[in-house]
Amino acid sequence: MKKNNPVREAFRFGLLIDKQLETADLSPMDADDLFPKSVNDPLVALQRQDLDPLSVEELKARIVSLETEIARAKTKIEKAVNHRASAEGLFKQ
Repeated sequence: MKKNNPVREAFRFGLLIDKQLETADLSPMDADDLFPKSVNDPLVALQRQDLDPLSVEELKARIVSLETEIARAKTKIEKAVNHRASAEGLFKQ
């Protein structure tokens, strides 16, 4: 016997707020979306680091380092977007 999807059943009986079931994302949420990928995730470790023992100069150096990393990430994003646009341009010809 086929088990019914409870969301589809709720839709069938008009119990959903969003009546456009086709546009709703019915896939189950992945736990990886809620929690860090690893206990050794460097971003999580960075956010948890206690800033109280750092001096003003150390905090300024940290900000410079983080701004440099942000610029590096933005450059990577820009290259990826440009690469994709170039690839799409090739296939449109």
